[in-house]
Amino acid sequence: MNQHLISRFAIYVLALVMAFFGIRHLLYPDVLVVTVPAFLPGGKFWVYLTGVAFILAALSLFTNIWVRTAAYLLALLLFIIVFTIHLPNYVETADKAYQQMALTNLLKDAALAAFALYIASNARHQRILEETDVPEERLETMSLEPGPM
Repeated sequence: MNQHLISRFAIYVLALVMAFFGIRHLLYPDVLVVTVPAFLPGGKFWVYLTGVAFILAALSLFTNIWVRTAAYLLALLLFIIVFTIHLPNYVETADKAYQQMALTNLLKDAALAAFALYIASNARHQRILEETDVPEERLETMSLEPGPM
């Protein structure tokens, strides 16, 4: 099977997942507002902002516009969530069931962030949907042999 089609399928799956999470953030902010760290004022604002960010990232991946930028920003957002929400929830809770849920969410979001980084790092240009013949980096610039004088 064409490797390009497989990678596009994987990107569309990530986009669907992010759209789903974004919509859930917008529809159920009261459920998620309890996860906003206490040091951040404006609880629901952060839930809505995260939902909009997830939806915008999904739209970028679906439409194949600004893929690299969106994927890097998505990875950053997910790592922020991992370190400000999931990790403290895992470390600070005494409830074993809640601790397991926090660990699961931590690992899930870390994996999604890693996938977003992978997408961003492999997008040689913003239009990754198109087949391209972008030449690999030239080894000539790294050659140890002296050039013609």
